[in-house]
Amino acid sequence: MASGSRARPPSFPPGSNISDYYRVEGLVRLSEGRMYYLVNDHRPDRAVRRCWECGHEDNAASLAACESCGASLAVRRFLLSSRWERSGFEPYLAFFQKQIAHPALLAPCDVFPWPEASPNQVCSVVPYNGETFLLDEAAPVPLAKVIRFAQRACGMLGMLSYNGVRLGWLNRSNFLLRPGGDVMLFDPEVASVSDSPLSVEDTRPIVMQLGELLRRYTPVEEHEWQQFFAEAERGAFATPAEFGRALQIEAHHQRSHAPTLHVGMTDVGLQRALNEDNWGWARLTEGVELFVVADGMGGHDCGEVASRLAVETLIQIAKERIDVQPRPPLDTIENALDEAFQTANNTIKGNAEARGNDMGTTLVCAMVIDDQVALCANVGDSRGYLFRNGALHQVTKDHSLVARMVEQNRLTAAEARHHPHSNILLRTVGTERNVDIDIFRVELEPFDRLLLCSDGLWGEVEDGEMESVLNQHADGRIAARELIRAAHLGGGKDNITVILAHVPAAFEAAEALGRPVVSAVPSIRALSTSG
Repeated sequence: MASGSRARPPSFPPGSNISDYYRVEGLVRLSEGRMYYLVNDHRPDRAVRRCWECGHEDNAASLAACESCGASLAVRRFLLSSRWERSGFEPYLAFFQKQIAHPALLAPCDVFPWPEASPNQVCSVVPYNGETFLLDEAAPVPLAKVIRFAQRACGMLGMLSYNGVRLGWLNRSNFLLRPGGDVMLFDPEVASVSDSPLSVEDTRPIVMQLGELLRRYTPVEEHEWQQFFAEAERGAFATPAEFGRALQIEAHHQRSHAPTLHVGMTDVGLQRALNEDNWGWARLTEGVELFVVADGMGGHDCGEVASRLAVETLIQIAKERIDVQPRPPLDTIENALDEAFQTANNTIKGNAEARGNDMGTTLVCAMVIDDQVALCANVGDSRGYLFRNGALHQVTKDHSLVARMVEQNRLTAAEARHHPHSNILLRTVGTERNVDIDIFRVELEPFDRLLLCSDGLWGEVEDGEMESVLNQHADGRIAARELIRAAHLGGGKDNITVILAHVPAAFEAAEALGRPVVSAVPSIRALSTSG
């Protein structure tokens, strides 16, 4: 439901020329505040070519090697980042001029304004060697890769800090994946550049953001690592060096747990400039995991704030209520989930009143208990599905005008998808004090999958097509990427968020929980609704 107040300018068409060196091959990725293009330096319109090794500008276009240094003049490809807010251009230019080198930094080779397309548009360019976007990677990734990512990032951020480069923020849109798997920082948001190393006040916020990023990509089964990165996210480490030392100690003591079974992924879509979706997961206590998707509304500084508050508050309150000994019975856990929803709702409402805006969010979650029962709860039109034996079943009910009209037989489900009022919600989180919550109990079977998603997925992709994707791809990471790809092909009009939670085989679940293997698991029963 993102609205995004900062509209993107028109994209550069394939074949267009940018500055004196580049020719556009095509637009390859969108993110918040950025458009990314593959470009090359094949310019038939120019009589001379630049050598990227020595900088000599006047090589005749017909030459195969630089007349100054002898380097090859074969056509080179680059990744060009275009941003359309010039406010951060001067600090970024100062960062470029420092020519900082680090193995985990893909430093720009060119930075320039390009007002021909949009008055405030600026571009940065890095060499392209087959890298892919971390944005396109579903979470989690194998723990060994997370740790290597963390180690390299700490070293790289330490180098930037030593050179006086202060970053404004750090998230997954700032990273590329090399073909060998290494993660590289590129196109960072530079807030300022000084001649002196940064202070602790300047480094701690970026270490916290790195902690959040690492936690999101850590398998939910890796409880100790989740907690370690959450500590970093809360500000436990003041500098990259301090974080790096603690990371080394943690890696020495911890061991990996079971292979990951769950994945999460979010995407800004093709038409929004801002991603107001959010997602999260957490192990609340032994045998209880919580998965959450929220779709914020209200525009910049509203929707993304509401969805973040919803996810963080829901997880925090649920953990406080459930992580006690002995573990509460199922009915008490269900009441705790209801309380967590209400607290999230009232937290957002209070924040909206303090800010004087109308922020709100949808919210859907699945609390999985001992891999045998799921409590699916929702407000709004973000959905929860059960995928079992090759068939996809919608568990939650949309709180929307068109869903009500379908229930009243005034519309068919097909008509509801394209109705002009399909975006009108009857219930949301944070718009009123206290909110009615639907909670559904689902008894799980081995190999079930739970799908949580925002309307950016199901609004663009029919349930039958989602079912087909899940049948084709047993690997959740591939399935998540293909679901988002299908949403793009459907139009990509909204932000898209997906979580897939997998119920293991009975022997896997029993082994993980340290209990005997059971020969039968209850089948799905009639869904019960409370709230």
